[in-house]
Amino acid sequence: MMLRFAPALIVTLLVGPILAGLIMAALPAFGYLPALGGHAFSLAPWRELFAQPGLARSVAVSLASGLVTTAISLTVVLLFLAAASGSRLDHWIRRLVSPLLSLPHAAAAFGLAFLIAPSGLLARLASPGLTGWERPPDLLIVQDPWGLSLMAGLILKEIPFLLLMSLAALPQLAPAWRLAMARSLGYRPTIAWFKVVAPALYPLIRLPVYAVIAYATSVVDMALILGPTLPPTLAVSILTWFQDPDLSRRFMASAGALLQLGVTASALAIWWGLERLVARLGRGWVEGGQRCRGEWPLRLAGKGLILLTTLAACAGIATLALHSVSGFWRFPEALPHAFTLLHWQRALPSLAGPVASTLVIAGVATLLALALTLAALENEQRTGCHPAQGRLASALTLLYLPLIMPQIAFLFGLVVVTESLGTRPQHALVIFGHLLFVLPYVFLSLSEAYRRFDPRWSQVALSLGNTPNGAFWRVRLPMLLAPLLTAMAVGLAVSIGQYLPTQLLGAGRVPTVTTEAVSLAAGGDRRLIGVWALVQASLPLLGFLVAVGLPRLLWSHRRGMRGSP
Repeated sequence: MMLRFAPALIVTLLVGPILAGLIMAALPAFGYLPALGGHAFSLAPWRELFAQPGLARSVAVSLASGLVTTAISLTVVLLFLAAASGSRLDHWIRRLVSPLLSLPHAAAAFGLAFLIAPSGLLARLASPGLTGWERPPDLLIVQDPWGLSLMAGLILKEIPFLLLMSLAALPQLAPAWRLAMARSLGYRPTIAWFKVVAPALYPLIRLPVYAVIAYATSVVDMALILGPTLPPTLAVSILTWFQDPDLSRRFMASAGALLQLGVTASALAIWWGLERLVARLGRGWVEGGQRCRGEWPLRLAGKGLILLTTLAACAGIATLALHSVSGFWRFPEALPHAFTLLHWQRALPSLAGPVASTLVIAGVATLLALALTLAALENEQRTGCHPAQGRLASALTLLYLPLIMPQIAFLFGLVVVTESLGTRPQHALVIFGHLLFVLPYVFLSLSEAYRRFDPRWSQVALSLGNTPNGAFWRVRLPMLLAPLLTAMAVGLAVSIGQYLPTQLLGAGRVPTVTTEAVSLAAGGDRRLIGVWALVQASLPLLGFLVAVGLPRLLWSHRRGMRGSP
């Protein structure tokens, strides 16, 4: 009976806080916040905002980050799928996509920074033989004013996400049949994929693409590590104003949050226009009949770019590990003089609290998200409501709302709501904030496997005298153990990587591994940063190892029960 309320509860949980947050961000943006002395509506916050030096550059970098990051990431994913489908490289990358997706944004940013910095590993490997450098060059690579290093870090993180979404959508298109038909007409494999699969695939991944645009235009943790500083990106500026001891600057921060919402909306509108343009230009190419031209460069780019990004991500993690155990290490030596565990010994006492807090928040948020997801999906199965039907399709679209909406735009207002209600910053509030972002990922990770589950298994259980609840607990859940654990691993990874909800809703009083690691970005101790970033990267990976290993252990004599996590 309670199952029928699950979809409505999910929609309420996702939409209610976002609407409340946007409203409470909009009121101070126009001067109304009685708690801080704003008793009348005014445009003063906007005048103060537009008077900030470097605002136009902050907006431009934020807008460019969203569009450039998404365009490059999507291009790399499509080229890879077209060029390597069914190959050994394809199987290898598919195995790596989940671990790469589990890598938190902050850890990926630190790894890239240690790799490409003027005194980073790449410069050390090339010096002095190839460069002649005996000292680190005076180059602004990390935190460059144009945000190029920030875009590079975002690309490393968004490629696995878009690839996973594409792999989940491809079975709906029967790509092998489409390619066979095109090949029978003389088209080369890569050209055939772009002409008959890509146009049908993109509509299925449009919402994930929009989510990437929204995240890249408003990212905070990676921008603090890799982004420009004078001026910083718009989202980082808003966070700085919000945390200013002068509470009157919260009015300007609210106006900035609405401006960030406008920047993200503008990026989405520009992308929508580019979609129309590419569709119009691409239709002529698809209908043109070219069967071979450009095959070799596309195939080379598809395999080369995915290898480059994968190796860069792995090299970044290896660099973190190297710094965490390095002793004296002067430039341009490729490796340290000695290795030591001293940095780990010094960090362990301070790691215990944030690690425990991180695991509690991630565990509770993921379990709540899993319970809501299972209730909604089981209700869908019992009522026979197809996911493509009108109201349900609209409800599923709302799952992307927390992902498409800039975090800084509504979380700021949500903090104002909680302060107005007298709610003190605590773990429960942070868990609620994480649930807003964990729930969509858990639902999207589990829904496809749940809907593909053969209903005849449940029918057999019912025919043997089981109740619907008995069939659910005794048949459906055990047989879906692998997808369930994979969805939980995704939820844990998403929660562990959350920086802004933890920082704002916890008011800096709920330390997690992510918040502590990002706070170290202002310091210069690479060894300590390496320890914290490596711990942050290891926690989600443990979840995926359990998701892969536990079904194999439990069903060691039942291969068909292991699933394919």
